[in-house]
Amino acid sequence: MNKIELGKLGEEKAIEFLIKNGYKIIEKNYKTKIGEIDLIAKKKKEIVFIEVKTRSSDKFGLPEEAVNERKLKKIEKVALLYLNSKKIDLPYRFEVLSIMKVGNDFEFQIISV
Repeated sequence: MNKIELGKLGEEKAIEFLIKNGYKIIEKNYKTKIGEIDLIAKKKKEIVFIEVKTRSSDKFGLPEEAVNERKLKKIEKVALLYLNSKKIDLPYRFEVLSIMKVGNDFEFQIISV
């Protein structure tokens, strides 16, 4: 399985995991000229902007370590564009969903950023 296939599978598994944990997915792969947000969800009365990172080994670090300060700033800009364009006035937060594929199983960890 190559990186692109693993990333797509990770996003599918992320959606299943999030729904089971009370999130309602409202956008997938939201794109603008500035960048992209993997998933936008609602949980209770909050909007959650989620970056999904999937790895099959920790050889190059944990999945969440791929989300640096520069990436977070880009996600924040895209999130503000989204909120403004949809005229949403709700609290919001950012999360990284770290997914490690171990054999046929997946381990999930939500990290608030």
